[in-house]
Amino acid sequence: MSTPPAGTTKKRLFSRNDYLAPLPIPTGIKPSDVLNTIWRKNDVFLDIGNYSIGSAVMIIWPTAIQFAVIYYITSNLLILGGGLIIVGIPIFYVILGLFREVPLPVRFNRQRREVCIPQADGEYWIVPWESVTAAATQHSSVSQAGRATMGMLFIGFENPDPHANEDNKHYSLGFNCGGGTTAMALWECIRSYMEIGPDAVPDSRVGVTPYEETQIGSIITDLCKGNLLGVFWGLFCITILGTYLAEKLQNLKLSHPPSLTYPAIIEWSNPLPPEQWAKRSPELEAAIAQREAELLAQTQHTEQA
Repeated sequence: MSTPPAGTTKKRLFSRNDYLAPLPIPTGIKPSDVLNTIWRKNDVFLDIGNYSIGSAVMIIWPTAIQFAVIYYITSNLLILGGGLIIVGIPIFYVILGLFREVPLPVRFNRQRREVCIPQADGEYWIVPWESVTAAATQHSSVSQAGRATMGMLFIGFENPDPHANEDNKHYSLGFNCGGGTTAMALWECIRSYMEIGPDAVPDSRVGVTPYEETQIGSIITDLCKGNLLGVFWGLFCITILGTYLAEKLQNLKLSHPPSLTYPAIIEWSNPLPPEQWAKRSPELEAAIAQREAELLAQTQHTEQA
């Protein structure tokens, strides 16, 4: 499946597509794990999961609050009914998700420069890192309520088995992160890990969270320090954005995120001596050097302006 070269951007009136890989060249955006996709990180591999029930809650909660306020002001039963339909359907799917097993993560091995993609049938693929495709998509719509923009990050993998069935040739991960710069920042978590190292990307925020880093713990800490702005922001997040419920549901499902237990993959995930580490291809080396020179020129031009 052919894609435009990395670094290509295609713009239309109400859409924008940014092609990020292959080859995985720098985007110029700082890595940011906006959806808590990093489940494990060490010197050998990075586990990326796209199960984010907390982000679903933070999308549904403000919408529910909005409909509740409008109904309180207008007492219009049509508003109440419409709100129950619009909010009720995604709530139903969130509840279903609570009773399903968390999907296994995709594992990126930086020492071997390979990726392990588990499949629903219990099998897995091992694909070269430089064959991975990635694109950030963004779409806008205009209505009486104004302009609404949505977008995603897509990461695609090709089945290495040349005899695979047509419906088993491709696999993709989709992250509902808004597209554009945000999607690039999320992609940079993976790209920077593979091309620079573990210290270049954020640590995992999935798992058992220390109390002082929880929603309530942060508010109490800010209150003890006299940071009233932090206290008000924390209360706003809990009441308007629904971050407390999102945090609790996320902890319920991901306090101990699943791992890859295939014996061959456990062996594949062990560290290698540095002299056995896989190297970048000459094509990627040249592409990265060219991209870094472009980014440097852009930075110098901005500073001069």
